[in-house]
Amino acid sequence: MGWFWADAPTSSASASASASQATKPPHHPHQMAGNVDIPPECPMHRPKDPAAAPPPPPPTNNILSTSFQTHSSDAISEPQSPEQHAEPTISRPWSSYLNPLNMMPKLSNTPAPQQKSSLPTSRIISSIPKGTHPSEGNWEYPSPQQMYNAMLRKGYDDTPEDAVEDMVDVHNFLNEGAWQEIVGWEKQFAGSIWRGVKIAGKGGVSGGDNEEEGGVFAKSVSGEVEVQARPRLLRFQGRPGDLSPKARMYHYLGMVFPQFGNMPFDRHDWYVQRSTSESEGTDGNKEEVRYVIDYYAGETGPTGESIFYLDVRPAIDRPRALFELGIRYGGDIWWKASGGAVREEERRRKQAEREGFSQ
Repeated sequence: MGWFWADAPTSSASASASASQATKPPHHPHQMAGNVDIPPECPMHRPKDPAAAPPPPPPTNNILSTSFQTHSSDAISEPQSPEQHAEPTISRPWSSYLNPLNMMPKLSNTPAPQQKSSLPTSRIISSIPKGTHPSEGNWEYPSPQQMYNAMLRKGYDDTPEDAVEDMVDVHNFLNEGAWQEIVGWEKQFAGSIWRGVKIAGKGGVSGGDNEEEGGVFAKSVSGEVEVQARPRLLRFQGRPGDLSPKARMYHYLGMVFPQFGNMPFDRHDWYVQRSTSESEGTDGNKEEVRYVIDYYAGETGPTGESIFYLDVRPAIDRPRALFELGIRYGGDIWWKASGGAVREEERRRKQAEREGFSQ
């Protein structure tokens, strides 16, 4: 499913991280704003039939890169008649209902024949860099009109028109949050392993902790400054029918410990260009890094907002990934066990007091 993504237009979605519940796996929570709720008509709220056979994995070319064009939407083809499907079947993965944009290379931006209300046709440019070079710009989200047309083509002929904009917001929000998690990993490990160890020993790096100027990361660790060009999303792939090893482990643990039994409602693999060069305009040292993203639905927040948990980590398909995972998670455990979080809070308190006295 292409949960590409819900925040205010033209701005990067800020996934507000609330404290993870004790009964939840250690995922990063992403909380929707109170005025942006998922409409009940959204396909995400339609539960699977527990008796149904698990859907087969989607084809390997199930990539949404062609669904988000950088050119004007005026050249997009006319809508086709909707497929006559109301419920998921074994031949149609459930994810095709969660993400109507799958396998849609061209999305019409014109109203559907039976459409009663007008939907926005403007598209929001994401904060996610696209392709291998800055000249390619950023990924672009589909407009609500394109989303609605795609849902009709996928068989959602009962989709309420007034719910489409909220659905688009949710999709945008989740994917912006996923990208911020990836940025956090890249800030820590785009350099040397030893640099990643030193960052882990000082509490680690999370998305948005460090400043970006001119699209370049600058991080100082013990007086050492390293500069890296920011990562870029090359492509992504929906794999809803393929449980990741970690999600499968939680599933098995859930048979004994119910608190671990929450299954992800989707999985993505994102292919990111990692660069250690000092400028985005130079080739430098580049490599392709695959990230696995498991999407979990949490309980409703105290004020009625929807909460999602994103488990984002590098795929274990290269030797260095094992070190990155061990350093990131091991460093986090050490930081907490050694009282690092308490020391950091005390440091910030004293700094705030000094700044207050100086004013």
